[in-house]
Amino acid sequence: MIRVLLADDEAIMRAGLRMLISDEPDMDVVGEAADGNEAVRMAAEIGPDVVLMDARMPGLDGISAARALAGTHPEIKVLVLTTFDEEAIVDGALRAGVAGFLLKVSPPEQLLEALREVAAGRGLLDPAVVPSVIGRYTRAPEPQPRHPALDRLTGREAEVFALVGRGLSNSEIAARLYLGETTVKTHLGRVLDKLGLRDRSQAIAFAYESGLIRPGED
Repeated sequence: MIRVLLADDEAIMRAGLRMLISDEPDMDVVGEAADGNEAVRMAAEIGPDVVLMDARMPGLDGISAARALAGTHPEIKVLVLTTFDEEAIVDGALRAGVAGFLLKVSPPEQLLEALREVAAGRGLLDPAVVPSVIGRYTRAPEPQPRHPALDRLTGREAEVFALVGRGLSNSEIAARLYLGETTVKTHLGRVLDKLGLRDRSQAIAFAYESGLIRPGED
């Protein structure tokens, strides 16, 4: 059972999310918070698997609350849900160490699948924001020098990592490299462990920051 804490300042939004999530046999809403401070406090008390966190809330915003939880309770995954596809929000969420980022315009089934992915330790970025995240790194005027941590990867792990960095899904990587999807997941898990990354969203950013992918490369 995936235990979910809802954090949103709009009571109507929380009610709708509760109804959606509670209908799933493998999920349970264990609490609701109306602001970031309350979300951090309740998460520490309840210990949910996932906090579904609105990015913009009064007092302590969702990104700051996610950063606080990452520092004190890294085992609790945070899935940020927001109306806005703004660079500052997306980048702030990535730097805060969130496990997932999803726009509120996403269909209900995508939200439910995102909760399952995040709870299972597989980070997730809304497909709608992946191109903009990648684009900001490819627009950088000076490519970053290759990070020495990349030497820890095998050749196949580096191939998988590079394709993750370009925004491909596990199934797309499997087809590109003629591998099984389970094998791709295994390689990606080893990459995350070796590089000390929490999830796929951090991996996409690090692929460019580390110099594995150079701006302008296909």
